[in-house]
Amino acid sequence: MLAANYVDSRFGRLHYVEQGAGDPVLLLHQTPRSWTEFIDVLPLLGATHRVIAMDTVGYGGSAKPDDDQSIEQFADGVEDLVNGLGLDSFHLVGHHTGGVIAVEVAARLGARVRGLVLSATPFITAEKRARAVWRRPIDWVKPMPDGSHLVELWNRRREYYRPGQEASLNRFMVDALRVLDRAEDGHIALHLYHMQERLPLITAPVTMICGQDDEPSKPSMEPLSAALHCRTHFVPDAGVSLPEQRPDEFTRLVREAVAASSRTTQCGDTSR
Repeated sequence: MLAANYVDSRFGRLHYVEQGAGDPVLLLHQTPRSWTEFIDVLPLLGATHRVIAMDTVGYGGSAKPDDDQSIEQFADGVEDLVNGLGLDSFHLVGHHTGGVIAVEVAARLGARVRGLVLSATPFITAEKRARAVWRRPIDWVKPMPDGSHLVELWNRRREYYRPGQEASLNRFMVDALRVLDRAEDGHIALHLYHMQERLPLITAPVTMICGQDDEPSKPSMEPLSAALHCRTHFVPDAGVSLPEQRPDEFTRLVREAVAASSRTTQCGDTSR
């Protein structure tokens, strides 16, 4: 049964939901989303594992500090959550921005992260940081008295969902409107992160996955997999919203990665 709860942190309360029992698997969403990005994954993965989906600091039902957001701050929140839950070790899964947060957490916590699954994770290089200042806002829209900004936001994200997937798009709208004034801050934080310096510190076995139609993320897959010495599994009929569009295949790949990393760590080998 799905259970929601809170953990105290340095920022205030952090919201999370969990389902199942056994080996813990922590899911990190993209911004400006919430745990609901994994709403269809939780019962599937929860059938075999204790699966936990948290709301990143600043999003969903978690505390929303006033200071500037950063990948390091998001990772602080993850650390506070796993410490508050008493997780000595766990498997970590991050999607889009959540994948970049997962990189930072894995770099910090070393062997506590038993396995790392990076889903459609951007590879943030010096060149990307330099170009970031010229980027058009992705999810921020100017609030208008007639509510037309709601249609603008809907249309910006509509291309990432297929006909019949309006329920997922509705969940996105709820999450984005909940933090509308800061809906772009997570993307800004992502493009300021010095990712390349942190990759060599990761000791966990890494698996990468990506939707076959995820055009924003696909260019990152080859260089990031080369840097991490792993391969990418591409999922057909899925794009930016892979966990919602193909929860079955997302769960299967995560479950296989968790099983493989569990075998590796049991043998005492943390190499990739």
